[in-house]
Amino acid sequence: MTIPLAAIILAAGKGTRMQSDLHKVLHPIAGQPMLMHLMASVDALAPALQVVIVGAGRDQLAAALGDRATLAVQEPQLGTGHAVQQARSALAGFSGDVLILYGDVPLVRAETMQRMLDRLHADDAPAIVVLGFEPDDTLRYGRVIADGDRITKMVEHKDATAAERAVRLCNSGLMAARSDDLFALLARVGNDNAAGEYYLVDIVNIAAADGRASAVVITDPHEVAGVNSRAELAAMEGDWQARRRAAAMAAGVTLIAPDTVWFAHDTVLGRDVIIEPNVFFGPGVAVGDRVTIRANCHIEGAVIGEACEIGPFARLRPGTVLGEKAKIGNFVEAKKAVLGAGAKANHLTYLGDATVGAGANVGAGTITCNYDGFFKYQTVIGDGAFIGSNSALVAPVAIGAGAIVGAGSVVTADVAPDALALARGAQTAKPGWAKRFRDVMIAKKKSK
Repeated sequence: MTIPLAAIILAAGKGTRMQSDLHKVLHPIAGQPMLMHLMASVDALAPALQVVIVGAGRDQLAAALGDRATLAVQEPQLGTGHAVQQARSALAGFSGDVLILYGDVPLVRAETMQRMLDRLHADDAPAIVVLGFEPDDTLRYGRVIADGDRITKMVEHKDATAAERAVRLCNSGLMAARSDDLFALLARVGNDNAAGEYYLVDIVNIAAADGRASAVVITDPHEVAGVNSRAELAAMEGDWQARRRAAAMAAGVTLIAPDTVWFAHDTVLGRDVIIEPNVFFGPGVAVGDRVTIRANCHIEGAVIGEACEIGPFARLRPGTVLGEKAKIGNFVEAKKAVLGAGAKANHLTYLGDATVGAGANVGAGTITCNYDGFFKYQTVIGDGAFIGSNSALVAPVAIGAGAIVGAGSVVTADVAPDALALARGAQTAKPGWAKRFRDVMIAKKKSK
């Protein structure tokens, strides 16, 4: 029988060290708010309920979460044990397992959470399961005193003895418990400690006093790293990116200069993709096999088909879809542009709200004039059409399949398939005019 799961996520802290009007847990890692990274891992376990404990900035969290979670307010903030108690009414009538997580500890994997739940239901039935880690520097973390994986004592750093501080096994703060045990133990937590707060870790010691052991599951320090400042945010971003680059290369992607490539949380890359230096992926990018992305490109919300070539210095904005072997060249920007197989825009072009047919060629300096100051309009370029350099296609407009638009044209009406469209002033020539002009101007200059 599947045991129901609830997650309690603590996010009531003021985050003053961030020096930001944005709630701390909404600051992004790889283009996604920290809190959403964590909730994505929880979602993989199909929880029945998620409760986010809020305090300062609760309106921002309410807007960001929508109906994904129930909010419970902690006011005043009297410690982690007090924070978890605020979820009790939201979990009224719930019977099952509870994960206690932190919104500013965003990279805990679903697999690690599942290990905690599995340990909770092992044959020895621990009262609480604590997620521990062994950092290089134990700093001021609370300590887990254990015999094997059986916890004998939990202690906060400020209350620990010198011998206890010498222990390297630290408490991440993350726990798993049965709902009935959790709130019964929390009701017995006091605040007789150095900070005068209600510590969540005390539930382990209270259970031990009752003769019930708890257990620790150990994970990589990377997984339980927290963010309290902009510097820590940047460090976590850097660590996340380094791991994602390594994963990409292990999966068959060539990164010419790995440290200069930045991925989003959801970037999808095919096999034998080549990425040159200084490429940035925003959210929502999927790249097919055998694609080459040349240097200095910015790509967001785009789907790139197999064997395409992008850049250098190209920008693909949301809604861009490239068919197989399409090419977007240097200093080309595309937004909500769909290019068919083999279509090309090689140089200095803007394609906005456009559909470009298979095999079409868009010349240098071409723009689709898609906005009149109030509304956006579509440009459709048919299969095999050729758009001459420095042309302006004033939407809404359609260029038929196989049609040619002469260089320098301003096209304001549809062009029939296989037709030639010329929309520019007639060229005139005045023999000798330039020489006569120069002679007059030189004479004027000498007379001054």
